[in-house]
Amino acid sequence: MKQFYVRIVQLIAGLFVCAVGMAFTINARIGYSPWDAFHAGVAKTVGITIGTASISLGVLILAIVILLGEKIGIGSILNMILFGTFLDLVLGKIPVASNYITGALMMVLGMIIFSFGTYLYILAAFGAGPRDSLMVALSRKTGLPVGLCRGIIEFFAALAGWRLGGMIGFGTIFFAALIGFFIQTTFKLLNFDPTKIEHETIDVTIKKHFRARSV
Repeated sequence: MKQFYVRIVQLIAGLFVCAVGMAFTINARIGYSPWDAFHAGVAKTVGITIGTASISLGVLILAIVILLGEKIGIGSILNMILFGTFLDLVLGKIPVASNYITGALMMVLGMIIFSFGTYLYILAAFGAGPRDSLMVALSRKTGLPVGLCRGIIEFFAALAGWRLGGMIGFGTIFFAALIGFFIQTTFKLLNFDPTKIEHETIDVTIKKHFRARSV
């Protein structure tokens, strides 16, 4: 159980770090990230809130990655719940950029922080979030580097967001073009291959860590 709790802490810490990184990119004020632009576009088109659009798309993407053979664990669920909660907590604590240069620097810093947080929570092996699971699934199926797969996904998210009327700016293109590079570089520096991680599914987690304890 001690190892289980260490992994849980690592998972939650990783999601918190991801939220801090995303808060930097948002407060850079040079354009929504591709997925946020997509969420905003869906929300505008369907007539729902951005949060509802984010959750709905997350559920849809989870269904797709399950069909692609990825394992869904408690980390996949907590990603959808805790990431937004942490983002709300830290967003007001991060300064807002006053010009484009500061905004670009904040965007870069945010992507670096976000990439490290992604490494932390995927390493916990409780299942990746919907969008990261899609990244890993695409890498497994195509054999392409994780960073390139992430870049492709972000590009199409940005394109869909633009077509649906989401807010697209320089930062959106900046994020779409470079987030894959930052994630790939972070994973390489840490000698980490997410496709090699055997994620623990929800039913296995219950059997291993809760039923065994109650017996």
